[in-house]
Amino acid sequence: MEITSSLIQKYFKNLTAEQISQFDRLYDLYSFWNAQINVISRKDIEELYERHILHSLGIAKFCTFRPGEKVLDVGTGGGFPGIPLAILFPETQFHLVDSIGKKIKVVNEVATALGLTNVKASHLRAEQVADKYDFVVSRAVTRLIDFYPWVQGKFNKDSKNAIPNGILYLKGGELAEEISESRLKAELYPLSAYFEEDFFDTKFVVYIPQ
Repeated sequence: MEITSSLIQKYFKNLTAEQISQFDRLYDLYSFWNAQINVISRKDIEELYERHILHSLGIAKFCTFRPGEKVLDVGTGGGFPGIPLAILFPETQFHLVDSIGKKIKVVNEVATALGLTNVKASHLRAEQVADKYDFVVSRAVTRLIDFYPWVQGKFNKDSKNAIPNGILYLKGGELAEEISESRLKAELYPLSAYFEEDFFDTKFVVYIPQ
């Protein structure tokens, strides 16, 4: 069981003292809020750093968000992948949305406790979001064929990043059928290329450029 950010520091070497402190505080914050509003399974809270925080940061191994970019996190739940990414990229703006209000309450409480000024959280369905973003991130909220229509048309036309604007989707398991079904031009990047823990053996970043 990992209850400090040492696992995060293993893979992200250039964290500031403030970022290390913010990552360290996540365990106590999520333990406290999870006891009141269940946003992570009771078993998984013990694996918070590996299965939620480091998993979220898998996106950062594939794509470095730039200052001023805007990222939408759809179906954020308790704040994943948005909160860990917002800690790592303090100059990028993150909008975390979920259709369940009590989960957004947890996101707001955690973001406030950490002093994250680059996080906005909204009790909304993805289809209700009116703004435009550079990237959309999410952790396996549904099949891609259902997810894509929620966010279609929500992208800025001009890309500022090394990769074109698009979707960065964290998903596990056998994905060939799902990608084929969606008819999307999707690229798969295994997280096992970045992280050595067994948990990541079947986990991927699915990138769908717009």
